Amino acid sequence: MVLNTFDRIRALPMAYQTVMALYLCQRMVPNYELFHHVTGFGDPKPLHGALNACWDWVWQEKSVKVNFARWQEKVDDVTPSEHGHDMLGVYPAMDACTAISTLLQGLLDQNSADLVSVAKVSQAGVAKFLELTEGAELDAQERRKLLREHELVQYEIEVQQAILNYLETVAAATDKPTKELVSQVRAMVTDEGVSNIGVNMSDENVVED
Repeated sequence: MVLNTFDRIRALPMAYQTVMALYLCQRMVPNYELFHHVTGFGDPKPLHGALNACWDWVWQEKSVKVNFARWQEKVDDVTPSEHGHDMLGVYPAMDACTAISTLLQGLLDQNSADLVSVAKVSQAGVAKFLELTEGAELDAQERRKLLREHELVQYEIEVQQAILNYLETVAAATDKPTKELVSQVRAMVTDEGVSNIGVNMSDENVVED
């Protein structure tokens, strides 16, 4: 039986599930940064701070203490609401915050289901973005076809499966993530160069860590 993406994530050791979730969160942050750049709302720094703390924690868990609940509060404080923001960009920005908050909740509770949910948030965010843009004027059947065949949908699935392929291979050989692995995975996000909805990470709106 061929496992789907979410089943494959569940099958990973929790530390590698965390790396997967961090990777997906990191590539959603440019969506928030673009929204912040256009509207002036919020602040990307808590998003970067939370992810940086988790990246450090995931490979040196016993020697680094992270207050996941406090970081979650900081992210929640800068999370936009669709009420008061009449622009499509609010939804990908909300999704980025939701993904990071879900990751933090998973680490706080040591709950694997939340880490799997990050992948679902990323995929659903792509679908919602397309529904509101290219799919806005389509009928139900055409919209379903769009969400099945669009290059952003296909790319999101391919990206998740590619990082899974890599993490499954590493996890089979190494019990826990190493500093080198974390550096490699973070570099993958930079090398990829675009967010899950195609926002270019080299744009002036993207803030460096």
